[in-house]
Amino acid sequence: MVDTLPYGSWPSPLSAAAAAAAAPRFDGAAFVGDEIWWGESIPSEGGRTAVRRRDAGGRIVDVLPAPWNARSRVHEYGGGSWAASPDGLLFFVEKSDQRIWLLRADGTTVALTDDDGDVRYGGLSWQQGTLLAVREAHGRSPVPARSIVAISTAGHLTTLTEGSDFLAQPALSPDGGRLAWVAWNHPDMPWDRTTLQLGRVAHGRVTEVRTVSSGRTAALQPEWTAEGDLLFLDDPTGRWNIFRVSDETAPAAVSPADADTGGALWVLGSRWYAPLPDGGALAVRTDGHDEVVLVDRAGVVTSVDIPVRSRALVEAVDGPRVLLSGAAPGVSGVWVVDTVRGSVELVRGGGFEGDPAWLPQGRGVTFDGPHGPVHAVDYRPTHPHVVGPDGERPPYLVWVHGGPTAHVGDVAEPKVAYFTSRGIGILDVNYGGSTGYGRAYRERLRGQWGVVDVDDVVAAASGFAAEGGADPARLAIEGGSAGGWTVLAALVGSDAFAAGVSRYGVGDARALAADTHDFEARYLDGLIGPLPEAEQLYVERSPLSRPEGFRVPLLILQGAEDAVVPPAQSEAIRDALAARGVPHAYVLYDGEGHGFRRQETVVHALETELAFLGAVFGFPTPDVPPIDLRPGTRDAGAPATDVETTEGRTTEDQTR
Repeated sequence: MVDTLPYGSWPSPLSAAAAAAAAPRFDGAAFVGDEIWWGESIPSEGGRTAVRRRDAGGRIVDVLPAPWNARSRVHEYGGGSWAASPDGLLFFVEKSDQRIWLLRADGTTVALTDDDGDVRYGGLSWQQGTLLAVREAHGRSPVPARSIVAISTAGHLTTLTEGSDFLAQPALSPDGGRLAWVAWNHPDMPWDRTTLQLGRVAHGRVTEVRTVSSGRTAALQPEWTAEGDLLFLDDPTGRWNIFRVSDETAPAAVSPADADTGGALWVLGSRWYAPLPDGGALAVRTDGHDEVVLVDRAGVVTSVDIPVRSRALVEAVDGPRVLLSGAAPGVSGVWVVDTVRGSVELVRGGGFEGDPAWLPQGRGVTFDGPHGPVHAVDYRPTHPHVVGPDGERPPYLVWVHGGPTAHVGDVAEPKVAYFTSRGIGILDVNYGGSTGYGRAYRERLRGQWGVVDVDDVVAAASGFAAEGGADPARLAIEGGSAGGWTVLAALVGSDAFAAGVSRYGVGDARALAADTHDFEARYLDGLIGPLPEAEQLYVERSPLSRPEGFRVPLLILQGAEDAVVPPAQSEAIRDALAARGVPHAYVLYDGEGHGFRRQETVVHALETELAFLGAVFGFPTPDVPPIDLRPGTRDAGAPATDVETTEGRTTEDQTR
């Protein structure tokens, strides 16, 4: 029996609470003895990151119990917040003090680093019996001092190398005598230009340092083979591929492909490939969607049959076994792959647990834009028992990812199904600037932020509606961080959208350049231009410079502890809307940073967004609290424990 109901009003069993609980975050994974450990955020515990394992009975057990919270703040985005030795020692960065702690097998803990001001650690890795980390010391200088350090189990810290604005991904050779790492300096970002450095380790210091890469490319992720050759990622051809170099040979590509093995290094723990004991490698290749491949010693490539198609990372290797994290249709998780037997097992996953008939199938689509092709993923409204009326086109949410270097694959996750099961489609756009399509596509945005991203999103939305895929009068645009900037800029610079949702979006580029943290302090040099020379461009492109362009309803969601895009940005947008009488709602979540981790926050944000769309587009949303969109309103009716009221705050973060 199939009913016919207006789009947006379809009854759905997928609640916001179920969608929030079905979307865990994973932060690394490791083989520890005979066990597999992984980092996992727990939304019901305030977004705390625990280190967990699966016991012999199949139960999930915390290795790192509450209230410990493994979260690094190096570069603000962190990553590599824990590491483990094969005999079960757990090293982790505690969120509250950013010190490195040791958890022994008997359950006792000890701090390995001092409590000496604003010093942070991240990128932890256990290599050749040594704990390596990136140290970030904030002091009087506006640029924090960063170094690569080694820490003993007794707490003795040795600075191995320093001298660059940024250092990441240290790799110690099998004999412990050489160290390779990635370095870069302002104003470059690690997907623009880095150098791969290599030096000898002697008496606790790295000497005889030389640069392996050209310095004109974005080298990433050095790794050593068992024979002592150095592998790394580089993109001299415009695509990140694996390169091999030895003492006798110059760097040479290993089975180059027109796909990317590599990505934007926002998070220190990111790995896109791993050497295997037989001399080959297992790698992620991305061209629109992720593919996992085996590359043998001769360069022959074999595809690995694994469901992961988005956000795939290679976490650890143990002989022929490899740990992978990422997203498959309906599931985010950690998988173990046996490269000899060909077996694939889901170790830990969370996702859509209902009838697969509720889960939409992602469909890759491409549109013509003024700057070239624009890639996107279409998720049609999907319901096993309901269809829309003949002749009615569905409302659509046009999603704009952050970064702006992020990349979305064709994988439906619970948040997608939350909307599509109610008759609201999703068009997820990989606009110019996105990774996954090579350097040229990524650099389409260079100097053109606020222009190319807006043009591409508008071209995708308009092209999709022109093809009959969506109701052109019921298109809404949503994005966070850099995606929020594009949302705001598209609303003031086009008539393509009837509503918008901005999550911690940038409204004033000059304020962002002045207020943001060091990792992104010069990011806008490449996205817009250097200051003060390009100040006029900053003014012209900032949505707040064109408040008269705000004409359609807007929902603003913001974390009170956001150090990347401070609340002042969202509050200035709110005030501009109120001054012009534009219907809007502003929600400030106390305890949240640059992105939302707490279960109650994710639930409230989803329900508020659904209520907002219903109010704007005129369909009922009886399973969520209503929203007040009177012009000038400041509070979307969130619980007083979570957000600010009209005048004062009451009473943790999804990265870009």
